[in-house]
Amino acid sequence: MRVNRLLGILIFVASILLAWGWMEYDGFVNKSLNLPEEGVNYILHPGMTVRSLAEDLQQRGMLEKPILLRFIARWQGQASKLKAGEYYLPAGTTPPKLLEILSSSQVVQYALTIIEGWTFDQLMAAIRRDPVLEHSLKEVTNDQVMQHLGLDDLHPEGRFYPDTYHFPRGTTDAAFLKRAYKRMESVLEQAWQQRKKQLPLKSPYEALILASIIERETGIPEERGKIAGVFIRRLKRGMLLQTDPTVIYGMGESYNGNIRKRDLTRDTPYNTYLHKGLTPTPIAMPSGAAIRAALNPEEGNSLYFVATGDGGHYFSSTLEEHNKAVRKYQLKR
Repeated sequence: MRVNRLLGILIFVASILLAWGWMEYDGFVNKSLNLPEEGVNYILHPGMTVRSLAEDLQQRGMLEKPILLRFIARWQGQASKLKAGEYYLPAGTTPPKLLEILSSSQVVQYALTIIEGWTFDQLMAAIRRDPVLEHSLKEVTNDQVMQHLGLDDLHPEGRFYPDTYHFPRGTTDAAFLKRAYKRMESVLEQAWQQRKKQLPLKSPYEALILASIIERETGIPEERGKIAGVFIRRLKRGMLLQTDPTVIYGMGESYNGNIRKRDLTRDTPYNTYLHKGLTPTPIAMPSGAAIRAALNPEEGNSLYFVATGDGGHYFSSTLEEHNKAVRKYQLKR
């Protein structure tokens, strides 16, 4: 009788403890973390365990009862599945949802855009300003960057494809550049395979050079093919390209926004008023559209063009017509 009574008491106490434990568990898994309305980015550092995660969240005031988070993670088999990275935790995130997020690999992505027509110096300035990229090239001069990328023999100008690139925290500037380089190589090779026949271009690199000049010459995308046609015809005839952006590039830091007559006669390797053919290297990073235009120029007879002042150009087939256009659109200005 006494044994039955004691057993009944133990069962009663166990039931109360079980009910209390269930209420604690149920309240914990359904209660949101203490997060701001806009949510928060949380960095799970390499080597962090569920224990260190729970303790860190408790210290930040985001989580109560860290021992329960450890229990849930081990019970659900997620303790070994957590992946280092930066994650966005929206308001309303519960402990189970937290573990799901931190084991999903859906890390926060940041973006950096390489602008069409940028020079390599402009690209490196943007990379060095970026607050998220890890700066492994901080002490490296622009002239040394390609060496650090394992591309010792290549000139950097024009080698990186203009686009918006997304990346997680922890990405190095070198990794970012390698990605843009490989993208340019892929786009250039594909365009080269689809080029028109009998172009005066001996290699994909020459196409890249011409595309960079086209990119800097026009502000209207629809004109790329026409401008490419002019340059291709001039190259075939052995005519000087006579394009201002190449002169500007050759002037370097001395360019202050104006080109004077003495600049057009200044002998640099990039002065296409003095030297026939293409420039030694690209003068900017061309878009895919400029590359495709260089390799698939529009047919026509025009050999000249002049800026009309509205972003576009007037195209001429003869020098006489071109000179009239210059007087109309340039000298009056």
